[in-house]
Amino acid sequence: MSKNLYITATESRSGKSAIVLGVMQMLLRDIRRVGFFRPIISDDSDRKDHDIDLVLSQFYLGLRYEETYALTMKQAKDLVNAGQQALLIERIINKYKELEERCDFVLLEGTDFQGSSHTFEFDINADIAANLGSPLLIVINGNQKTEAELVSSTKLAVESFTEKSTDILGIVINRTALPDREALRRTLQESLERPELLLYTIPEVAILGKPTVADVMKWIGAEVLYGKEGLGAQVNDIVVAAMQIENFLNYIEQGSLVVTPGDRQDIIVSSLASRQSSSYPDIAGILLTGGIAPSKTLSRLVDGWTGMPVPVLLGREATFQTARRLYNMYGKIEPGDQKKIATALGIFEENVNTEELRGRLNARKSSKVTPQMFEYALIEKAKKHRQHIVLPEGNDERILRAADILLRRGVADLTILGDAKTISSMTSQMGLNLAGANIVSPAASPNYEDYVSTFLEMRKKKGMSRELAQDSMVDPTYFGTMMVYKGQADGMVSGAVNTTAHTIRPAFQIIKTRPGASIVSSVFLMCLKDRVLVFGDCAVNPNPTAVQLAEIAISSAETARIFGVEPRVAMLSYSTGDSGAGGDVDLVVEATRLAREQAPGLKLEGPLQYDAAIDPEVASKKLPDSEVAGRATVFVFPDLNTGNNTYKAVQRAANAVAIGPVLQGLNKPVNDLSRGCTVPDIVNTVAITAIQAQAEKGLI
Repeated sequence: MSKNLYITATESRSGKSAIVLGVMQMLLRDIRRVGFFRPIISDDSDRKDHDIDLVLSQFYLGLRYEETYALTMKQAKDLVNAGQQALLIERIINKYKELEERCDFVLLEGTDFQGSSHTFEFDINADIAANLGSPLLIVINGNQKTEAELVSSTKLAVESFTEKSTDILGIVINRTALPDREALRRTLQESLERPELLLYTIPEVAILGKPTVADVMKWIGAEVLYGKEGLGAQVNDIVVAAMQIENFLNYIEQGSLVVTPGDRQDIIVSSLASRQSSSYPDIAGILLTGGIAPSKTLSRLVDGWTGMPVPVLLGREATFQTARRLYNMYGKIEPGDQKKIATALGIFEENVNTEELRGRLNARKSSKVTPQMFEYALIEKAKKHRQHIVLPEGNDERILRAADILLRRGVADLTILGDAKTISSMTSQMGLNLAGANIVSPAASPNYEDYVSTFLEMRKKKGMSRELAQDSMVDPTYFGTMMVYKGQADGMVSGAVNTTAHTIRPAFQIIKTRPGASIVSSVFLMCLKDRVLVFGDCAVNPNPTAVQLAEIAISSAETARIFGVEPRVAMLSYSTGDSGAGGDVDLVVEATRLAREQAPGLKLEGPLQYDAAIDPEVASKKLPDSEVAGRATVFVFPDLNTGNNTYKAVQRAANAVAIGPVLQGLNKPVNDLSRGCTVPDIVNTVAITAIQAQAEKGLI
């Protein structure tokens, strides 16, 4: 049974880090404790290893940086040159074993092939993998290679690694621009004559291989003078501006980085103006050289330019030296660059059969679920049957950043409500790509009048006038809710800007409760370090009656089931069993009786104290014969005061991830965000809403 996997390239710039991200994401879906280890890292002592930093910042593995590598490249070469290769392998094995003891699985990454000793790096990666008993996933750089060249280099790699007694699990041809990748795959299978090898081809994706303006800034140590919002723009080529304006403008292309001395005010102004003109492509940025800042007059002009259209950097070196350094630059997936990370994960998942890869690894599974595993499972479940979600708060930066990630990962189809020009300007400044989303302004929509008439008919008995209905449908939240009601969207997520009341009120008025439901309630999905619990109701109903509490319990159990949590429901009180009495306890007793009548097959117990519900040892003393006590997964609180405070206490004390509130009881899914929500919160909530929509359609 494999407990590790070694990912290695055969040359530099293979895109190996993108493959590492994809495999790590895949592993965390099923495995609780995944480690990451690089036997040998580069010699740059001034900063952390790029790929270790990337993985640790993205996946929160609970590892210290020092635990994730054994030696630097210089240390490794010194040992080999001294005839101590056995000692080198011993040190690597010892460091690896320290990590392996704490993990259920370890993902290893080989060297970067950035030096001149490619043969040395090839041999050392093979030796390390063989000595650790780790299967290999080989990444072949397909950039600018013909089919014949790829077949030749792949055969050579397989033969060479086989001679080193390594176990090859599979091959990834990465960054290939060949139009028929399936034909390449068939040719490789025939040439290799190794049918047991997994074989995947992944296309070249420009955004991953090309730098951003922020990368340029780091590469040459420049500072930002203006337009820092545009640092995420992709740089497609370098244009050194050393000619007159009328000639220079002919050379700019989409994504050009204009490099010019800081005293060429004519070039600076014309470059900025070109970004505002529809007759010229959008440049990515301007890099001023020689340490020459713009004059006071030009600075005054730029400072008064509303919505600086492009970032302007200031570098210290002369133009020639700057250009020479830039031509040696290449793009990396930087830690925290969620746009590139989401792209890399989306491309990996689209082109690699992860079920097949997981099956072949035969990795050890754990019954415990970490927050990362649960969040990954949410995304995977949402992607399985893509739903259409409407986001009414298109003027919020977090919503747009989340939409970019959701589209790149293929989580859902999106409609974003707001002014198209404003959203286009915001996405351009932030370097986002929302090409796959529908951008709709409610008042300008062809559906506007139909929505107004529908709402008027719905609410006329409540005194609704046409003027009020028109005003309501201009409101994006009402418009988005009507989209869901009409079946033109499957669900809605709002609340990043709007209050909870403003998010829920239109749903009450338009979508209403589903048949058999008398109230709308909520749950939080509480992701603890080793399990997921469901807490309800912690956000909507202040003092539910016994009838309502029973309904909340049944709805919460169904929500748990939808999200892969086996429902075992604890009806919470300050008393366990018949140990206490009083009006509050009687309420829970009655709610428990009603819930059992309405859902006789549901595992449900009440009243229970929290400790008896969650702790098997306490349960064995207080309620020893219960199939729920000590094993509860769904916790139903008697009132909002108790529930809201408890979920927040658990969130802080146990460092849990609280996802929600997830609304339940509506005819169609609408979910509320906190106004303090983060981009990952929005991504998770959209995935949850999509899964609820799947459940409404019987797809789960």
